[in-house]
Amino acid sequence: MTAKLKSLVGKELGIAILLILLVAISATINPNFISPNNLQNTGNLIGIYGIFSIGLGLVIITGGIDLSVGSLFALLGVMFSIWLTKSGLPPALAFFGVMFLAAGIGLAHGTLITKVKMQPFIVTLCGLLLYRGLARYIANDNTLGFGKAEGFEWLKQLSTGAFLGVPNPLWVLFVVATIMFFVLHRTSFGRYLFAVGANEEAARYAGIPSARIITIAYVLCSLLAGLASVLLGFYTNSISPSAHGNFYELYAIAAAVLGGCSLRGGEGSIIGILLGTALLQALRNMVNLLKIPSSLEFAVMGVVILLGVLADSLVRKKKA
Repeated sequence: MTAKLKSLVGKELGIAILLILLVAISATINPNFISPNNLQNTGNLIGIYGIFSIGLGLVIITGGIDLSVGSLFALLGVMFSIWLTKSGLPPALAFFGVMFLAAGIGLAHGTLITKVKMQPFIVTLCGLLLYRGLARYIANDNTLGFGKAEGFEWLKQLSTGAFLGVPNPLWVLFVVATIMFFVLHRTSFGRYLFAVGANEEAARYAGIPSARIITIAYVLCSLLAGLASVLLGFYTNSISPSAHGNFYELYAIAAAVLGGCSLRGGEGSIIGILLGTALLQALRNMVNLLKIPSSLEFAVMGVVILLGVLADSLVRKKKA
């Protein structure tokens, strides 16, 4: 086992132990933490958040960032609602329309970053503003939804139902995570992704098509955000274009960083991202159950991201 792999396994083990301790403490303080209803809701959220966190984790591994994920949720949610309830599109066509739009946006991000040589921060920051503005304009700032989901009950069941007692979004996450684990850790694309994140220039000199690899990462990020936006839309059945998906990119960044993804690029794992997602949702749940002011939730996220980046910096400095 290489030193790099040992370090990654160590991070995953550490976050797993922290998650177990947090769950044990929360359940001891408030037994409602392990009640069936609370576990069901938490499972739904872990499933939805885990899907788009994996996508953003891929981008972070390349050394990039995507700040537009939350606003993308608003735009895709608005379009999906309109296509299903007002335009009368067949549910399958509306779903693939959302995925096609998401892929196009990811492709635009990747092209601007790799071909026009714009900074990922600037490209996706502009996306954050643009997609939120478009969502509000298209919806006329009105809250949209899916009503009783008549005619597309299967989509609602996929988002809110359960199979064998496990929330369906968790099953979707399991499928996505399994596929992405194979892609990231067992294919040449995954090896190229890590190489580009570690040193893009060296990767390019080694014959790796770095521009294509980075672009694909942004497309995958947007595609997974599109899938998660469908699940979230039916889970909430309420899409306010001014607030839907607010700060979701921060949850994904925090989950990836906690799970071992370095913001400098070149490091990360699917299992780590899943553990980071679960830890963050456990923290959010604890805040609610312990009746801590909800306004402190973002303070907790800020501290988590800060500690994650600080730990990464200290580890790298120690290695150097």
